[in-house]
Amino acid sequence: MVKNTSTSVVTIERFIIEQEREHPHATGALSNILADLAVASKMIANKVRLAGLADVLGAEGSQNVQGETQQKLDVISNDIIYKAMDHGGRLCAMASEEMEGIIPIPDQFKKGNYVLLFDPLDGSSNIDVNVPVGTIFSVLRRVTPAGGDGTLDDLLQPGYKQVAAGYVVYGSSTMFVYTTGQGAHGFTLDPSIGEFLLSHPHIRTPDKGRYLSVNEAYEQHWEENVRALIRRYRGMDGRREAMNVRYIGSLVADFHRNLLGGGLFAYPANRKSPTGKLRLLYECNPLAWICEQAGGAAIDGQRRILEVQPTQLHQRSPYFVGSKHDVEIAAEMLATA
Repeated sequence: MVKNTSTSVVTIERFIIEQEREHPHATGALSNILADLAVASKMIANKVRLAGLADVLGAEGSQNVQGETQQKLDVISNDIIYKAMDHGGRLCAMASEEMEGIIPIPDQFKKGNYVLLFDPLDGSSNIDVNVPVGTIFSVLRRVTPAGGDGTLDDLLQPGYKQVAAGYVVYGSSTMFVYTTGQGAHGFTLDPSIGEFLLSHPHIRTPDKGRYLSVNEAYEQHWEENVRALIRRYRGMDGRREAMNVRYIGSLVADFHRNLLGGGLFAYPANRKSPTGKLRLLYECNPLAWICEQAGGAAIDGQRRILEVQPTQLHQRSPYFVGSKHDVEIAAEMLATA
């Protein structure tokens, strides 16, 4: 395994190749998917940096499948990822949080053995006020016969079947974090050379976290067991030291801080959203796998999130992800509903 040392400059491409060499039967297709996603994220990072200078701020005027107003950068980012991934011959289908159905691979291109699900620009409503935003992705191996178009069966797989997952955070620096089941690793973009360099090998999140990320504006809509859980995290029942409440409102940014510093991101179900708010396939599953690979955990309040069998492309879920000890508290207290 490649290690980040003071005498070794490791690009993301080199790291991906080194990991591939540990699997003698690998075809290189998954490595190429990750490399293409790294290129797409550089292009999106460039657009984010230009926000405010170019005409990329504000609402685009249309709505996505969830009925949410699309931002201009949502549409731009979605298009960048699609065009970066549609022609390589490694995917048989894609799906995006911003689009209603399956995104087919154009007929003129070879159909591969993988599918890609992605949230092109998480937190985009915050771009106007310079809050970090991000891209989230999940890669699955197709389950239908090779050669043809991908189907819903290929996309609607539980999270434990992911073969790669990752996110990119566009903030004071651009950072690409991914896993293929061999730990979670982070790469920071060096803009002077245009390369992602290994900066955070083998990320480990603390077992007990410092930060609590939850939107307490929904407290009036929570069930009593959820209120009791949040009080526990805040030290209000005398059972534990209070966590620091830090909520940005951009999932990638909150998750990234908690992954590195230790903490819990919670988006419980509530009376207004009884099935939860976050998207299982585009947000919950990929971040959950990364967190588990870093020593953390993720549940929907009752069960491990990666074991949930999806039934819809845009299925929503309650979500508790972060430091293992803090997630275990949620599992214990919410099981006594």
